[in-house]
Parts: sequence; structure tokens; C-alpha cells
Amino acid sequence: MENQTIMYMLVLSGLSDHQNHQLPLFLVFLLVYLMTLTGNLLIVLLICTDSHLQTPMYFFLGTLACLDMGYSSVTIPRMLFDLYTQKWLISIQACITQIFFILCFVLSEISLLAVMSYDRYVAICRPLHYTQIMHWKTCVLLVLGLVMISVVHALVHIILLLKLTFCSLNPLQSFFCDLPQLLLVSCSDTSINVLLILILAIFLGGGIFALTFCPYIIILNTIMKMQSKAMRSKAFSTCSSHLTAVFIFYVTSLFSYFHPNAKDKSALDKVAFIFYTVLTPLVNPLIYSLRNKIMKISLKRAICRLIQI
Repeated sequence: MENQTIMYMLVLSGLSDHQNHQLPLFLVFLLVYLMTLTGNLLIVLLICTDSHLQTPMYFFLGTLACLDMGYSSVTIPRMLFDLYTQKWLISIQACITQIFFILCFVLSEISLLAVMSYDRYVAICRPLHYTQIMHWKTCVLLVLGLVMISVVHALVHIILLLKLTFCSLNPLQSFFCDLPQLLLVSCSDTSINVLLILILAIFLGGGIFALTFCPYIIILNTIMKMQSKAMRSKAFSTCSSHLTAVFIFYVTSLFSYFHPNAKDKSALDKVAFIFYTVLTPLVNPLIYSLRNKIMKISLKRAICRLIQI
């Protein structure tokens, strides 16, 4: 067997090969990161301070904002550091750690989107039993449950990753540590890792996908049967923000990972990764604040209180 040098540092391909682009990209993504933190933190503060927003729907929305802040903080600061130093180097340990948190936050977010679909189903299709079904204990247990499942899911992947060795000099074709890309630079047998990804994607991912979209079949059927135009408009309004966030998340993530050739990542794929990892956490608070009348009213009340002070 040929001697292979074990690698302890990995190379990321980065966003651009041109050094003149590094500083402008650093400033742009720094601004995006600050806007992401500000927007999501504002939503969390509004929900915590305004009694009108202390309902299950906004509890889940506040949780989503926290996940978005965590998710963006796993990828963007490291990218900003690499843009500033222009090295695009990362240790194996740091790479695996980043993958762990990415897997945790991604699965937590898609699971939460499924829970929010169920919340909308109960609110529209079983409004008289809403407070009994979606009481605070249930909401907290649902969030804790999905976080625990996400952590266990990530740990399974990480345990298998720790058994691999890396000896390829090829750079990871991304600006962050991505699980499929990391497997490509391993000189170990990764068939079990790939099989695990496929099995979990089919059963876990497919199940969550079904739980996210199936309630909307019943919801749309219920809305169409409503006699009042005002009630139909209100029901559509409460669902539109959530559906928009779900659509953006799934479209960008599916486009990023279901590429016909994982070894040939084009500039278009990097743009998809930017939407998936950077812009989605930024867009979510804008969707839920601009399309939600109660959130806008709460924001106006908060601004008025600040002006009076």
C-alpha cells in the first residue's frame, strides 16, 4: 500500500480567487451578519417583552430566530476571519466541530418548521381546542425534543467522522466545512458515512418534509370552506409567512446538496450555499415582521416606548 501523509489542516476554496475581492466581500458579509443578529434579536426581544406576542405561535417564531442566530454564527464569523486573513485554512478538529453545529442547527430548524406547520393546522382546523392542544408545556417539550434529536443525529455523524483519516490535498469546494465535501477529501473508506447520510436523509428528512407540508393540504381545504372572506384572508395571512420561510429554506438547501456531480462545484453552487447559510437567517425576520400585522404593531409600540423614554 502506498504511503499517505495524514493531513491535519484543510484548505477551503473560499468565495473568490481574486485578492481584490476579499475586502469588499468581508465588509458585505460583516454587514449581513450584523443585520442578521439585529433582526433576529429584535424579534426575540419583542416576543419576550410584549404580552400580546406571548403565544405558542410566537414562541416558535422566537425559537426560530434563536436558531437562525446560532446557525449564522457557526458559518459567517469563520468566513469573515478567512476573508480577512486570506488563508482559508481550517484544522480537522475545527472543521468537524463546525459540521456538528451545522447539523444540529439545520435539523433543529427544519424540525421546528414542521412543528410550526402543526401549530398552524391546530389554529385553523381546530381553533376551539387550540389552547388545550398547544399549551406551554407541550410547546416547550416539542422544542426540547427536536433539539435533543438534532444533537443525537449530529453526534452519530461526528463519531463516524472521527474514525476517518484525511490525506487529500484537494481543497473543500466551499467556504465552510460541509459534510459531503469533507468525505471527498478522506483517504478512508467512507461508504458507511455515505450510507448513513442517505438513510437519514430518506427517513428522517423525508418524514420531516411530510410533516411540514401535509398539514397544509388540510389547512387549505379548511380555508376554502370558510364562508367569510375576511376569515379566509386572515387564515392565509397567518400561513403565508411560514410558507415563504419554508419555501426559501427547502429550495436553497435542495439546490445546494442535490447537485448531479458533487466534485464539480460551480460559482452558481456557491451562490446557492450563500443563500442557504447566510441569507436565509437574514431573510426570515424580514418575512415574519413585514408580513405580520401583529409584529408590526408590536414594533411600533416598542418604538413609541423608546421615544417616550
